[in-house]
This record gives sequence, C-alpha cells and structure tokens, in this order.
Amino acid sequence: MADPMTVKTAVPGDTAPQRFPLRRLGLGIGRFARAHWLFAIVLSAGLALRVITILGYPSVAWFGDSNTYLSSAVQLVPSLLRPCGYSLMLWLLRFAHSLTLVAIVQHLMGLAIGVMVYALIWRTARAAGGRRTWPAGVLGALAALPVLTDASLIHLEQMLMADEFFLFLLVAAVTVALWRPRLRWWAGALAGLLMGAGAVTRSVGLPLVVVVVVCLLVRRAGWRAVIASVVAFAVPLIAYGFWFQSAYGKFALTNADQILLYGRTVAFADCAKMKPPPDVAVLCMDGVPRDPRIPGVAYQAIWTRSSGFHKIPGALGGDDANRRAGEFARLAITTQPGDYARIVLRDTFRAFEWNRRPYPTTWTAGEYVFPKTLTPLTGHLGEVAYTYGGSTATPTVVEPYAGWMRGYQSWAYLRGTILGVILLIGLGGMITQWRRWGGPALLPWLMSVALLVIPAATADFDYRYMLPALPFALLAAGTALTRPSREADRPQPVAEAAEPAPH
Repeated sequence: MADPMTVKTAVPGDTAPQRFPLRRLGLGIGRFARAHWLFAIVLSAGLALRVITILGYPSVAWFGDSNTYLSSAVQLVPSLLRPCGYSLMLWLLRFAHSLTLVAIVQHLMGLAIGVMVYALIWRTARAAGGRRTWPAGVLGALAALPVLTDASLIHLEQMLMADEFFLFLLVAAVTVALWRPRLRWWAGALAGLLMGAGAVTRSVGLPLVVVVVVCLLVRRAGWRAVIASVVAFAVPLIAYGFWFQSAYGKFALTNADQILLYGRTVAFADCAKMKPPPDVAVLCMDGVPRDPRIPGVAYQAIWTRSSGFHKIPGALGGDDANRRAGEFARLAITTQPGDYARIVLRDTFRAFEWNRRPYPTTWTAGEYVFPKTLTPLTGHLGEVAYTYGGSTATPTVVEPYAGWMRGYQSWAYLRGTILGVILLIGLGGMITQWRRWGGPALLPWLMSVALLVIPAATADFDYRYMLPALPFALLAAGTALTRPSREADRPQPVAEAAEPAPH
C-alpha cells in the first residue's frame, strides 16, 4: 500500500516513479518554526506597529527637506543643495500617484532591516558550532527587537526623507559583505554598489566606503573583492555626477558640499583669530544676536534671515556661497583645531545622553514625533505634493490609531545611554576576538561609530542623524557575542576555483 505521506513525481527518461516524502517537508517546516518562533513574534509586533501607523497617518510625515526631494522627483532634476538619490526612488514609485505607497514601501524597508539584522546574527551564531538553534534565535531576536519596535525608527520610516532609504542601502551592503566568511568578487561589487547608492542618497555615505574597504582588507577578503567593491562604489557617483552636469553644467553631487561644514565650524569660529578676507567675513556670526529659540548656531547661520549667505549673490545654491563657506571652514579648523576637536567630541557624546533636548530647534525636534494635528500643505510644497500623490498628499490624522502611536512613542524609544552600552558590548566582544581582528562585528561596529562621528564632524548634531547607528550597533553586539568558531571566521583570501581535471 502506498505511503499517504508521499507523492509520485516523474523524471524525464526514467520510467520509475519517484517518491517525495511530504513528511520530510513537514519536519523541515517544524524545525524552521522551532528555530525562529521568537523572531516571528518580534517581526509580527513590528508589522502590527507599522500597520497602526499607516492607519493613523495615511500620508507621509513632512519635514523641511521634503520639498527638495519631492520637487526633484516630480521634475527629475537633481537638487543644488543635497544629493537626491532618494528622489530617484520616489520617481520610480510615481506611477501609483500615492504617498501612502511611499510610506508603505519605507515601512517594508524597516521590516527588511530587522530581518537582515536577525539573519546575520543567527547565521553567525550557527557558525559557532553545535546543532541547537534556539540560542541563535534568541540572540538574533533580541537584537532585532529594538530595530523593529523603536518608535523613532518607525517615525523615520513615515517621513518623506532620504534617511530610511539610506539606512536600508547601508544595512543591505553590510549584509552582503558579511554573509559568507569568504567574500567573492561579485559580492564585493554588490556591496560597493549599494554603498555607492547610499552615498548619492545622503552625503554622509561618501566617507563610509573607507570603513568598508579597511574592514575588507583587515579580513583579507582578497584584492579582487576589494577592487570590485571600490569600482562598483564609484559607478553610482559617476552616473549621478553626469546627471548633475546635464542640469547645471558642473560635474558634482551638489553645489553646497562646503556649506554644512561651515555650519559645523561657525559654532566656535572666532573671526578675530581667523582674520578672514572681506568676502569671507560676511559669514562671521560674531556680534550677530543669538535667537533664543535656536540652540544650534549652525541652523541660525545657514537657514535664518540673519544668515550671511543672503549677502552673497546666488545665496545658498550659488558657486560663490559654496566657495566662501569652504574657505571659512578651513580657516576656522586650521586656526582653532582644539576648538574644532572639542565641539566634535561634544556632539558625538551628545548622542549618548539619557534625555533628548530640543536641538537644533524646538520645532525641528517636534517634527520627529507623531503629531495630534497636521497643518494643510500650501505653497510650492502643496503644489508638488498634490501633483505627485493626489488626494494621498492631504495631511490626515485618524483616531484612535494615531493616538495609540503617540502614546507608544512617549516611552518606546531607545535612550542614548543604552545605545552607548550596546556599543560597549560590541567593543568588549571584539576585544575577546582580537586575534581575528574583532571577527564579523568589526564592520558594523565601525559603521555605527562612523555614523555618529561623521555628522558631528561635518555638519551638526541632530537626533535624526543618530538613528541609523542603532541597527549597526545591535548587529555588532549580537555578532560579537556569538564568538564564531575559528574555522568559520578565519580571515583567508578567496581562492580561485580550480579548473576541472581533463578526463
């Protein structure tokens, strides 16, 4: 009598029936469920929170930079002020004429980031040896929990801003780079391509390629993988540069790359010490009354009516403004290197404070929380928003779902001090693996630190800037605690596949 738990299949050229045991399929599903049941609960919770968010806020959350990104997507022209790789993503989604779809896609990216964090930690823990999978599942689920349930990250996904797309690209690049102990050249190229896409999405991604290349060299990934990653990283930058040149006649990513650095240095710059030339001195803030509503000096120096850029032809988007801002910044750093180092350290460690302050302005901090009410869209933003998204552009608050997310966000976010503890856990785990250069935790740990230091060194502190560091800190801590076996994590150059011997 035939086994009811088997099915017959036919193989071409073979008259004998083949039997596929359905019982094995059931056992495989059962093992998978036992291995990942805890993460399934965490993932379901993350999905539920995002569904509630969409129900409570059917459209996207707007920010000051949203106008730039959406205008570039509608007109398909790069911005003078910031890289617009994110606008290309918006352009690809324009066919649906739905900003609700944009929010849903970004929430799916957030879920995918949590899955990648879990998968990398689980895979690394499994490589440590043994057949018991529950410790790997528990460790991975605990690391993915903040990524999937942190209210600030969920709100970041809701915003019409480049941050979530940027974070998704970086985590995907690190996942590709760490998925196998021995990195093949094509995987290195894919990781570099994703990093390059991130660099044309947010300028902070440009120096991050150095972190990736250094980690590949330390882990002896092989020169083919390293060269492939560097070449592939350059591809999106070159393509974007030609796009920018077609619009403005200049090969570049932006026309304002020095202005943010100026904002970093203006907080400590003393023009009496710097003695800038007259055309640069118009940017000095010495003697300009400080606005008590704006703790961040950079914000006042760049974006308000007291900004010196209003005295320069072309203002922020002009070549002259960018040149003068760069000269001012170089003078400030070379004249006052100690003050520059102090302010970078201050704003780096500001990310680890327990309580969040209203910085750089009170209204900026207010845009990072789910609101009770929303104002109608007017002016140019309203024009491009309704052109792109039709009725879905209308700011809407739907209760009780919106109220649930407001209450949830009041407590369900990771404190800066806890982020610091997570980074210390990752560092401690890497120290115990010093013979293997910190193991697979080295790359995500350095990425997390770099994402905190680079904005503090090149722009200004913003709580939105510290959020991308969280998934990498958790990934570093999780992989550092797995203590992979020496065979699985031994850094070796990639060997070329041997040619088959002739018969």
